[in-house]
Amino acid sequence: MTTIGLGIDTGGTYTDAVLLDMQSAKILNKSKALTTRENLVIGIRGAIGLLDQEILAKTSIVSLSSTLATNSIVEGKGCRVGVICIGQEFDGKIVVDACANLEGGHNLEGGERHPLDDDAVRTALLSMKGKIDCLAVTAFLSVRNPEHENRVADMAQKLLGIPTVCGHVLSSSLGFNERTNTAIMNARLIPVIADLISSVKEVMKEFKLRAPLMIVKGDGTIMSDSMAAERPVETILSGPASSLMGAKAITRLKDAIMIDVGGTTTDIGVLRDGFPRLDPEGAIIGGHRTRVRAAAVTTFGLGGDSRFVVNGRDIHLTELRVIPICIAASRWPRIRQSLKALADTFPSRAAQSFRMNEIIQDDEFFIASRPVRNETIQDCDRKLLQFIAVEPYTLKEASDALGIHAFLFDVARLEELGLVQRIGVTPTDLLHCEGSYVEYDREASQYALKYLSTKADIPIDAFVAMCKQMVINKIARDLMTNLICEDLETDKLQLQTEKMVDMAITGRQAKDFKVGIKLTKPIVGIGAPVSAWLPPVAKIFGTDLVINDDSDVGNAVGAVSGSISEMIVITIQPMPGEMGADPACRIFASFGNAEKTSLRDAIAYAEENGKREVLQKARASGALDPVVSCDVNKHIVKSAADGTSVFLEATVTVTATGKPAILIDEKEDPEDLYYRS
Repeated sequence: MTTIGLGIDTGGTYTDAVLLDMQSAKILNKSKALTTRENLVIGIRGAIGLLDQEILAKTSIVSLSSTLATNSIVEGKGCRVGVICIGQEFDGKIVVDACANLEGGHNLEGGERHPLDDDAVRTALLSMKGKIDCLAVTAFLSVRNPEHENRVADMAQKLLGIPTVCGHVLSSSLGFNERTNTAIMNARLIPVIADLISSVKEVMKEFKLRAPLMIVKGDGTIMSDSMAAERPVETILSGPASSLMGAKAITRLKDAIMIDVGGTTTDIGVLRDGFPRLDPEGAIIGGHRTRVRAAAVTTFGLGGDSRFVVNGRDIHLTELRVIPICIAASRWPRIRQSLKALADTFPSRAAQSFRMNEIIQDDEFFIASRPVRNETIQDCDRKLLQFIAVEPYTLKEASDALGIHAFLFDVARLEELGLVQRIGVTPTDLLHCEGSYVEYDREASQYALKYLSTKADIPIDAFVAMCKQMVINKIARDLMTNLICEDLETDKLQLQTEKMVDMAITGRQAKDFKVGIKLTKPIVGIGAPVSAWLPPVAKIFGTDLVINDDSDVGNAVGAVSGSISEMIVITIQPMPGEMGADPACRIFASFGNAEKTSLRDAIAYAEENGKREVLQKARASGALDPVVSCDVNKHIVKSAADGTSVFLEATVTVTATGKPAILIDEKEDPEDLYYRS
């Protein structure tokens, strides 16, 4: 019997959907719809609606990867969160709605540093009542003893009756600030992800999909919707992780460099021995280090929706996301007519002294993206928003119609507030203009590029070629920056290294030498337009490029190709005063601490209880028949005095991995369908 999985990925521009034969990994059907950022569900409904409904009806499992968690954190969205920190003050770098710092916490041996004052806890909790929707609790060294966190959580449930997130549940790693950041982000995301899951289930109900819903985690594995609702922070960076898993699934390669060229960004990641390269310190989200286990995928501000600007005669490729001319003109045909008239005019070439996002080009249009809420804006901007509420116009067109000088409109601020969306020339328009990728209004792209090429005083064919090379060079430069920084364990390249990379990419020679770089892994392209951008990149670095017919929906394939994996890390240390290779030991674990008379017994205890813990978590995440593995890493040194072995510390990593439970149809009555678990 064929098992069919539905994979959905909501990217910055497109929402992709695939129906996959789970046994053969063959794609049976696929679709794309424009992502609706104001409500992701609209785009998801659109993508599912374009699939073959007969095949869709046989779906046994649904898996979703989404940018929602990452975007919500970066944009500061979510519910009202309070934080109680025990034993160390919260640094306040993440904005919360209420905060209390209390005495308490533990030491490295799990002993109490200071007692926790229940009266102080009660006072702090009651002061937050009605002001927060969720509470984050972190205590100093709670990974060595979570007692204080658990006591506060119990009291919060009784006094406030709101969801409470404890830091030690999300991470077993040291690092108070990182663990606090993770707990706060998780708390803020609980209603956001709950709403997404509820909405997706409503869409599934519309299409009569009675199958379990899985959510992709940041490390490329998946978990049940119920587990995602409890630990939504783990869904951060699920989109890039799905790209990596999709690259593996559609190519069967275990070692490769993945480049996903999307509408808004380009993601670069590495597969090594079949697994994504993971960030060893935890993901950085919105500039804050977390303890979220995630694929080490680097995101750059370059995509099919990136904006081209001609300032004077200089051409600039910017990170500002705009709606491509070709896409907008397909929806609003008057754009093409407006650009046709503009293409025959002679543009001003005067260099401008504005910031790049303050430059308004005559071939750019604006459309209102949402109503004004509590924002304070000037009257002329309010009139502009009313004028462009239904159909986009250039600022000149708006100026002529409203009788307001175009320079008075502050569109850069309106963009920052998310009140308007700019429409302009993008890499997608380059491909439409030359005819290598045509899905929308090609003529509109040609008119807009003719105007910009005239402004730059370059023939249109040469102008398009120059702009394309800028995109190619940026992808190549970002790729090598990513790989070299990881290899050198640095965040930024030195000037000399940057120059060498630039010489290798552009082919520029020095007086007495030239530079070349060869990659030792193939490049796998993910995304609809990769065949236009990546062949020259692979050629620069002398490696193979792998693109197949399904690369355009690789993210959605990755969403439904993952396995469920739960992991726990247990720390073992010798008891104070104990020496030798097999001393009495203390065990520190999220399920509780213990003491054993020997290292051997401590490891056996950690493995036995760790297995029970991860099996419980894996099954709660929806895993079917999970397989457990244990990895013991001992730190043993030789005594300088007599050469005997001395045990210092051990970590026991226990992992449970399994395929998700699926819907099994063993009875004719559809009301008798059930989940296999």
